[in-house]
Amino acid sequence: MRNVAPLLAMAVLISTGSNGWAQDSANIDIAYAEDGRYFTDDDIPTYNVTEDGRVDWLTYSGFRRYHSECHVCHGPEGEGSTYAPALKNSALDMDYYDFIDVVVNGRQRVNAAETSVMPAFGNNPNVMCYLDDIYVYLKARGTDAVPRGRPGSREDKSEVIREDENACLG
Repeated sequence: MRNVAPLLAMAVLISTGSNGWAQDSANIDIAYAEDGRYFTDDDIPTYNVTEDGRVDWLTYSGFRRYHSECHVCHGPEGEGSTYAPALKNSALDMDYYDFIDVVVNGRQRVNAAETSVMPAFGNNPNVMCYLDDIYVYLKARGTDAVPRGRPGSREDKSEVIREDENACLG
């Protein structure tokens, strides 16, 4: 059932415009795990990296999806570029639901001080079906729990994650 979290969050954002839930940048600790996914006390997806550097499936998948869709503007490993900000910081500094809102709906800030345009990815299944994966990966990068480069080892994909992925992609 966890795969519906981004869709429910999106519905709340669309219907209310905002939610007021704040995510403290230190809100990374695992409170519980379910079917290969890890969550904080606030039911926010988070990462699991073992002492030997092994990452959970979502973090590994997030690395792959980030580098297929996001790195062109935001730079490799979420480090940012001259064109767009470092998303590894955004995953820590932004509320989880605000992060989803920006990815789904895009954002445009044009004024005397800045010109910033983030396109909407709400219709892109390579982003939407893996939104939590991307978020978790960026969160792990933002805390330096995952170094730059492809993660060396990973957990296996759980059957539930596989089923959710198939259902999302059709």
